[in-house]
Amino acid sequence: MEPHIDATPVPPLDSVPPPRPQAQPRTPTTHTTSTADRGSFCLAVCSCGWKGPARRSRDLARKDAAGHAATDTA
Repeated sequence: MEPHIDATPVPPLDSVPPPRPQAQPRTPTTHTTSTADRGSFCLAVCSCGWKGPARRSRDLARKDAAGHAATDTA
């Protein structure tokens, strides 16, 4: 089989590093809290990844979420 004369030579795949993901610009973290049910328990969760303790009372879970949002925005 004869090589293509007009073909552009390409380096071997393992000699080229994989592309790096572009760094996303960081925006100010806004805390959006909500509650999530896990069986008979309810817990507060936040968009920043924070999770409150599991509670049987939804009202206490809401208070945990409000407390988290108040301490992180101050």
